[in-house]
Amino acid sequence: MSEPTPLYPVSREHLDVLTDDVAIMQHAIGPIPDPAHGYCTDDVARALQVDLLHQRELGWDAVAASAWRNLRFLDDAFDRPTGRFRNFRGVDGSWLDGVASEDSQGRAMLAIGKTIASALDPVMVESASFLFAEALPGARSVRALRAQASVLLGCDAMMRAAPTASAEVAYRLLADRLGATFRQGSPTAWPWPEARLTYENALPVQALIVAGQFFESRSMLKTGLEVLDWLIVSQTDPSGHLSPVGNGWWSRGGAKSRFDQQPIEATALLLAAESAYEATGQDRYRAAMERAYAWFLGDNDLRLPVSIPERGASFDGLTPRGVNTNQGAESTLMWLIAVEHIRAVRASERGAELPVAKLMVAAAR
Repeated sequence: MSEPTPLYPVSREHLDVLTDDVAIMQHAIGPIPDPAHGYCTDDVARALQVDLLHQRELGWDAVAASAWRNLRFLDDAFDRPTGRFRNFRGVDGSWLDGVASEDSQGRAMLAIGKTIASALDPVMVESASFLFAEALPGARSVRALRAQASVLLGCDAMMRAAPTASAEVAYRLLADRLGATFRQGSPTAWPWPEARLTYENALPVQALIVAGQFFESRSMLKTGLEVLDWLIVSQTDPSGHLSPVGNGWWSRGGAKSRFDQQPIEATALLLAAESAYEATGQDRYRAAMERAYAWFLGDNDLRLPVSIPERGASFDGLTPRGVNTNQGAESTLMWLIAVEHIRAVRASERGAELPVAKLMVAAAR
């Protein structure tokens, strides 16, 4: 019987290396932060989510300073005259010109919603609630697929913790819009609503599954699960390990790009599978979570570890020649999110006396 892939103690070592008094820096050269690229809202939003996950293991006092720094960054990023979050910030603290991506709007709203749902500091929850309410009118208008999904998941977190009428209206609007978008796909040949698979592909699928549960929509849940099944099968090597779409992407009718594989793909699939497991209780989704986690630890196309668990770091991807040795913010945060979700689900199963090893057998099939 297979043994579960090892867990590791929480390490914030590399997170601390990448972070200064302002926020986490976007990029690194090897393990050394590269200040030339400054900071971005996307990564700060993810860092705030990591703080919220780490409070379960380390306690609130251990993460409070970091969580407040990240929330203040998001508050500073919110440009009240336009109702949108700015994205890029230089190391001198100035915001850089240019229209921010819709993805950065979505990631900010997701992190703020998660803060409202799980932060242990009532003052922080209050601050996050005000910011969420301010930003929601602009955020609900996003049209990019992944941005819609992130805002929807932020609304879901809000509705489960501190429901408001405006959050419910936005949630319903985004769920209906996302569901309509996925109905455009071909259920058999190409169920994806776009002409190609690009990045963080499982995120919109996770949003469909979560919204289908919340609104008790069988059709939305069914669509989400079917597309997730397709993503899982399409990205599972015949030998049984995860082989995510590389950043050369996968166009309809073309060949799936094998490299460069990014940590964000593994973590997005892990989170979508977690939502599917919660919705259905089916072991195959639990096994998909373990498969995505194992990708970080060397169960991948090159049999090379992508994460550095002892430092809480991750390499920036898997290339044809090996790992990309840079250890930037996105990759590191994806590892930290993945390991905490696996830690939580295994802990839950230990409480329910469910054998993880049995699931690892299913993951290997």
